[in-house]
Amino acid sequence: MAKSLSNIPTYFILISTFLSDLIFAQPNDVLPHQLHTLHIATRLRVDGSATATTSRDFGKLVRQTPAAVLYPSSIEDIISLLKFSNNQSSPFTVAARGCGHSLRGQAMAPSGVVVEMASLKPSGAGIGIRVGKNNPGTAPGFYADVGGYQLWIDVLQATLEHGLAPVSWTDYLHLTVGGTLSNAGVSGQTFRHGPQISNVYEMDVITGKGELVTCSKDMNSDLFYAVLGGLGQFGIITRARIPLQPAPKRVKWVRMLYDDFSAFSQDQEHLISINGGLDYLEGSLITLHSPPNNWRSSFFSKSDYPRISSLLTKNGIVYSIEVVKYYDDLTSHTVDKELQEMFKRLRFLPGLIFTKDVTLVDFLDRVHKGELDLQAKGLWDVPHPWLNLFVPKSRISDFNSGVFKDIILKSNQTIGPLLVYPMIRNKWDNGMSAAIPDEDIFYSVGLLHSSGGDDWETLENQNKQILSFCDKAGIEIKQYLHRYTTKEDWMNHFGPKWKIFEGRKAQFDPKMILSPGQQIFNSI
Repeated sequence: MAKSLSNIPTYFILISTFLSDLIFAQPNDVLPHQLHTLHIATRLRVDGSATATTSRDFGKLVRQTPAAVLYPSSIEDIISLLKFSNNQSSPFTVAARGCGHSLRGQAMAPSGVVVEMASLKPSGAGIGIRVGKNNPGTAPGFYADVGGYQLWIDVLQATLEHGLAPVSWTDYLHLTVGGTLSNAGVSGQTFRHGPQISNVYEMDVITGKGELVTCSKDMNSDLFYAVLGGLGQFGIITRARIPLQPAPKRVKWVRMLYDDFSAFSQDQEHLISINGGLDYLEGSLITLHSPPNNWRSSFFSKSDYPRISSLLTKNGIVYSIEVVKYYDDLTSHTVDKELQEMFKRLRFLPGLIFTKDVTLVDFLDRVHKGELDLQAKGLWDVPHPWLNLFVPKSRISDFNSGVFKDIILKSNQTIGPLLVYPMIRNKWDNGMSAAIPDEDIFYSVGLLHSSGGDDWETLENQNKQILSFCDKAGIEIKQYLHRYTTKEDWMNHFGPKWKIFEGRKAQFDPKMILSPGQQIFNSI
């Protein structure tokens, strides 16, 4: 039997703890010793506390420990780090970390250096959030210059002070600007305004060579197009100029229920085709194991539950279309009539339409309320074996039959929100790095599972089963928030874009320093 700590002298414990911390604080042999002689050495930590924090992410599925963590006090600190690595005969890898909201180690740098971008915010060295007006002859209206480390919720609050707001969002706003722009940034506004990467005027980017470059569609455009949706492979975004529009004050928030997938999907496609119609649309599934209210949204009242439960007992799956129409003082008297007109042709179940009237902030920041609730219950910091896919419209019915009604419905376990909603291809800029299906309309499918801790492998196996089904059925999906692990997988993912992607890597990060956790050019 192990000896009780009460039998060990206190001074011995204190000395052991001191020596342990001292060992962790010494320069790591993996990194060049000269790194610790640079001016950034005082902001470079190699202790176990710092490296442990950055060795995990929101997904809680992998653990990859960096050799060191940089807490920059200025943009120049990041430039110095990248230049130093680029000048080594054996460069070390570097990954920028925002909120650590990646799922499978994408923002990790095993045996490399993780840059904690959030440390720029309290230092005051970054640009913060500044609202300005475009010059005559350029794009009309206003913009916000935003530090890449800023959270979208902070961007919203700062721009609302000017009566303005960005137009394209993610469902969860407590993510960094640089993080979502490195992926795509999608949600229910994407069908109308495109993803967040389609709503950027210009950026400041530190390339893998340690060069700070301002880029836009008209200036250093190769870098601009590479970085947007580029998975952190070409540079670290330190500033983005985001277009703004006048902000609405309130929203009409409506959900409609269906028991037929064909009607559900066709009605979504009809709604997104209405010019100047809705401001937001997402579809979702309700099952016995994915209840009407969840951490994404607590929309339904308790009085709604009996009718929904009756439908679930009968059908196993209920489909829900969730839409929003913005309004302000000038349109408050017409918004209900506009919605009624748009809903005339819809085939939702009679009487199963539900409406709320909330502020813009309450709607956009709805997921954070669910996060706080789960945090209080100790249920947020758990494994998240999510699967996010883009599915061509021509195969979404097959996906429903083979995945939703077969694999998922037969699964006897609690799962998270299940999203399925359409996007329009021409709202995306094909010159950017993000890869999407080659059809005019495709669906975003999000299986946002949360695990109690012990069953995440079961959910992971279900994800693999879904991917296998798509492969065997010839459904040409594109993964979003990717889970590829081989170069061949990535080549298939990017398709005809691969050569361009590879060429841009050679141009902006020739020593393959940046974002090794994506496992595109670096095998882990």
